[in-house]
Amino acid sequence: MEYVDFNAKGIANKDNGEIIEIRTNTIKCCECGVSIQPNSHNMCLTCLREHIDITEGICKQVELQYCKGCERFLQPPGEWINAKWESRELLGLCLKKLKGLKNLELVDACFVWTERHSKRMKVKLVVEGNAADFSSLRQGVIIDYSIQNQMCHECHRVEAKDYWRCVVQVRQHAENKKTYLYLEQLILKHKAHENTLGIKAVHGGLDFFYAAENHARKMVSFLESMVPVKVTQSRRLISQDQNSNIHHYKYTWSVEIAPLSKDSLVCLPRKLRHQLGNLPPLCLVYKVTHGMHLMDPLTAQLSELTGLNYFRSPFDAICNPKQLIEFIVMDIEPLQEKEIRKTAGKGQKSCRHQLCDIWLVRASQLGTNENSTHTRTHLGHVLSVGDSVMGYSMRETNINETEFDKLKTDQIPDIILVRKCHDRTARNKQRLWKLKHLTYGPVDERIVRDKLDFIEDLEEDAEIRKNVNIYRDHTKIVEPNISDTAVNETTDTITAIDLAEIIDELAINLDIHSVNEES
Repeated sequence: MEYVDFNAKGIANKDNGEIIEIRTNTIKCCECGVSIQPNSHNMCLTCLREHIDITEGICKQVELQYCKGCERFLQPPGEWINAKWESRELLGLCLKKLKGLKNLELVDACFVWTERHSKRMKVKLVVEGNAADFSSLRQGVIIDYSIQNQMCHECHRVEAKDYWRCVVQVRQHAENKKTYLYLEQLILKHKAHENTLGIKAVHGGLDFFYAAENHARKMVSFLESMVPVKVTQSRRLISQDQNSNIHHYKYTWSVEIAPLSKDSLVCLPRKLRHQLGNLPPLCLVYKVTHGMHLMDPLTAQLSELTGLNYFRSPFDAICNPKQLIEFIVMDIEPLQEKEIRKTAGKGQKSCRHQLCDIWLVRASQLGTNENSTHTRTHLGHVLSVGDSVMGYSMRETNINETEFDKLKTDQIPDIILVRKCHDRTARNKQRLWKLKHLTYGPVDERIVRDKLDFIEDLEEDAEIRKNVNIYRDHTKIVEPNISDTAVNETTDTITAIDLAEIIDELAINLDIHSVNEES
């Protein structure tokens, strides 16, 4: 018979060190008598689950603060977050509010369905003990969350009618508001209004309200970089603490857009004409971006006037699109290169336009007046005999302007043509896109007319269209029986907009209803 020795760990060794068997010390469970390894409670795992609750340190009743105004939840210490019902963000907030998980390991967590109007939520947790005795002990617990209504700081200021600290007032005091409409589309495209507390439509423009001064300054910087504007800042004292020397102000930025827009006719002062490359006195505003682009309709000479130079010596338009008259083209003759060189100035010439001599008859006098009026225009690339064209009749227009009165008779043409005229009814039927707006103010006939003119400008100018988001209009459907040639005939050769430029509005199906934005 061979004798072996057992060490303290219960491992039996021979003299040569080979392991024979392993013995472990076991005890009986004090409840059921099953052999188990010793632990501090002398119980098996089944009896431990019945007699010991590892979740007793977890708080079973928790409160959540919810703002009904902005539909946000309070995340301590003072942050309000957006979280949808039974979302992952809301579950994370519920776990952060829970106390007693420090000594336990969280295995799983999920929502238990409850009615939303009950103002209660239930979260089921599965936890596991971290101590040696409870390392394999898992238990589940349901936490009841009660939702308490509490108004956030921003909504409280709204209710107290003291919700804004800064306001940016955007105005354009002019009859032609195409620049204002263009700026509105730039704000929508670049999402410059995302930090506003509210937008209010007023006569002549919009008011943007902000809670922080840096957001308002960011908006003002955006406006200055997009269109020629004049900014005036003011502030009003609301309250002050003389002991701590703390003052509270309300800030106001007045942003005045230059009162010049596309298709406006201006008469330049003598000093400004020399600065712009000896431009003729009468010029058309053919585009407004960060500056005003001017063009002489008789020579197609171009020049750009910055907003800073304009507001140093401001002037108004002598004619606006409201005064445009429709003419019929009776005859047209392009200018020869020799004649173009004679009329050429020192400034930059437009490569897009073509100079020509043209004979016109007023549309209302067609058939009754056989005498046609001669003028020179830059629209030779788009006009042909029989077309309708819009222009200013300088003979019939009453202009009260000091600089205009100084001009000689030979410097004033009889007619200044502005743009080709299309059938608006046919265009509206075949237009499959639309624009969005920041807000809807009172319906004004002038604004409606300016919007139609602005939409036509977008159709004819691809460069301006790049800076604007246009959306698919699902209310208009092209009849499949109409061919492309028929469409072109009915729309009077409308410039087609590529399908890639049209944004199809995204419709997300939320629960039952599908949300579609309407412009």
